Amino acid sequence: MKEREAKERRDPRPSDPLDAAGQILRGMSVTMKQVFRKDVTEEYPKIIVPPQDRAHIGRHRLNKHENGMEKCIGCELCAYACPADAIYVEGEDNDPENPVSPGERHAKNYQINYLRCIMCGLCVEACPTRALTLSSNYELAFFSREDAIFTKEQLLEPPGELGTAPGTKAGK
Repeated sequence: MKEREAKERRDPRPSDPLDAAGQILRGMSVTMKQVFRKDVTEEYPKIIVPPQDRAHIGRHRLNKHENGMEKCIGCELCAYACPADAIYVEGEDNDPENPVSPGERHAKNYQINYLRCIMCGLCVEACPTRALTLSSNYELAFFSREDAIFTKEQLLEPPGELGTAPGTKAGK
């Protein structure tokens, strides 16, 4: 019984010096293939490669209806869906004479903290009115913590074009 177990447990080290040299050369060939391969480095921000059309990986945007009313109804589902707790929404009842959104409520205060946001898109999936969407502008650089908290007014504005962030040629 013990002899069978000993035969089944083989020594992983090669017993022959030529076999050992072959294994070393095989391992080195993998390394040499990588050394002479062309680099795939992107020279950002000198050369800005736009993301694919369907890539929504950038900053959030609050959308409006064609008539100018906000789509956000202040339901706070996006804040509940956010795993990083990066969204703060304070809902308020709409003024019947001067409504902000077509529903009974609207978002009085809406904030996204981009120091916490992990860009997972769960907030977009949770929104019942498609008021919140992700754009393709992924250039988010901040000089202070306060700059990283976007308010409702900032989120209602469309994001800038790629290459206009600070540190790029157009953004200086």
